Amino acid sequence: MTLCYQSLMVSEVDVDLIERAEAWLTDDPDPVSRSELRELIDRLPATTAELRDRFAGPLTFGTAGLRGPLRAGPNGMNLAVVTQAAAGLVTWLGAQGGEGPLVIGYDARHGSREFAERTARVATGAGRPAMVMPRTLPTPVLAYAVRALGAVAGVMVTASHNPPQDNGYKVYLGEQLGGPAGHGAQIVPPADAGIEAAIRAVGSLAAVPLGGPGTLLDDKIFQGYVRSAANVLIEGGPRELTIAYTPMHGVGGETVEAAFAAAGFAVPAVVADQAEPDPEFPTVAFPNPEEPGAMDRLLALAGTNHADLAIANDPDADRCAVAIPVAGGWRPLRGDELGVLLADHLIRRGVTGTYATTIVSSQLLGRLCAARGVPYAETLTGFKWIVRAAEELAFGYEEALGYCVAPAMVRDKDGVTAALTVAELAAQLRAEGRTLGDRLDELATEFGVHATDQLSVRVDDLSEIGRAMGRARQAPPATLLGSPVTEIADLLPDNDVLTFRTAGARVVIRPSGTEPKLKAYLEVVEPVAEGDLETARSRAAAALVSLRGEIAATLGV
Repeated sequence: MTLCYQSLMVSEVDVDLIERAEAWLTDDPDPVSRSELRELIDRLPATTAELRDRFAGPLTFGTAGLRGPLRAGPNGMNLAVVTQAAAGLVTWLGAQGGEGPLVIGYDARHGSREFAERTARVATGAGRPAMVMPRTLPTPVLAYAVRALGAVAGVMVTASHNPPQDNGYKVYLGEQLGGPAGHGAQIVPPADAGIEAAIRAVGSLAAVPLGGPGTLLDDKIFQGYVRSAANVLIEGGPRELTIAYTPMHGVGGETVEAAFAAAGFAVPAVVADQAEPDPEFPTVAFPNPEEPGAMDRLLALAGTNHADLAIANDPDADRCAVAIPVAGGWRPLRGDELGVLLADHLIRRGVTGTYATTIVSSQLLGRLCAARGVPYAETLTGFKWIVRAAEELAFGYEEALGYCVAPAMVRDKDGVTAALTVAELAAQLRAEGRTLGDRLDELATEFGVHATDQLSVRVDDLSEIGRAMGRARQAPPATLLGSPVTEIADLLPDNDVLTFRTAGARVVIRPSGTEPKLKAYLEVVEPVAEGDLETARSRAAAALVSLRGEIAATLGV
């Protein structure tokens, strides 16, 4: 049915909006999304707000690539947007003189395989060889493949730990265009702006030539990743360990099981109803191990199996969460705790190079490196910056559960090799009659308790984030926890990041780069007097509660 727009009042319907929607619909290559858009148009004016949202602007191609809800229109993830993005990407690669194939991976989310296949056909249609991963596999396997196959670039179709209704499109560069430090890493400026401009220059999608499906890679790429992951560990070290694991309905299960077996560990016990990929993520409210309740099934399995360690990956297995047994149950480690454990372990193993983290992570890694005489670097938030901290990178981490323990293998966060490395450390300590908790105690006694927390505010209206940041800038706190604020660092205009410091506390505030959230990263440092670790931890915990309240008041949230 065609709606008679003339019968509607101009005030009820935006004629320009209708024209843009009709033009998009005509060019959309997917009959399903065309039908979805047609229904919205035909139901005007009742659907005006929804249609305006879908045409509020295109999804922006930034350093995180594309990410958004699966829906028709330019402000969503769909076949039309992916076709446009792929065409822009291959045009940009050609304009830069990039040579070699494009390698493409995908997870098990709704639409991921179709988006990967369309990307391959756009690449081959432009004369660019395309290689497609053999099946749904983790993001770090794709990042590994970019390096291992000498690809000019890589595309990973995933929304990582976003809600089920989302999907995304990450881009990695090979050495020719990314340089040694960015070989197999996610894009950074100015590449993102260049690709975005090329995407916007794409004309009619009907005129984008589509070629063949590209080369379907065989299992050798998977096997190569598994062997390389196992080789990250010291051969012949202790392997006696009982592990509980969940891929959280994602694509990490097969790879983790194969890598642990190749490294000599017993295959972990897996949460049965989260073992297979499921794009609906039915057993978790939010498929992110950082979210409250997301690891409940894992911890129950770990308790039942009397495990030494509980490990979770996010759905595309580039992040790793760990919980350890404590009196009366299990305690998930904070990202900063696992980060410093891994760094300390690699330093003790003699792994040389620069150890890096971000401005929102704990200050403990810097103090550890200074004490051990190891090069240290601090970067802006995001793994794309961490892996470029130094060409000779030894290790990098971010507090949001991302760890790079083998930069020569995967120049990105890798939840599989991180899981293997923490298992190696736990098995070594177990052989000595100690635990990860014991090692954390040693580090806290030496450097003081570095307690961290996060104030995270999810918003429906993105403008509220700007208003909150404005309030913090216009009226910054003079004191925090009763101590004077000795430093205020504002990274505007280049980056929307604000930092407050006192003698014993630090707060970093910024908008999230991937979600509609405002984040404040809190840290307090309490020295350990006369070995009284528990008192120091109690003081630090109380201070974090107070600091959280003070910052919430500063932001007006």
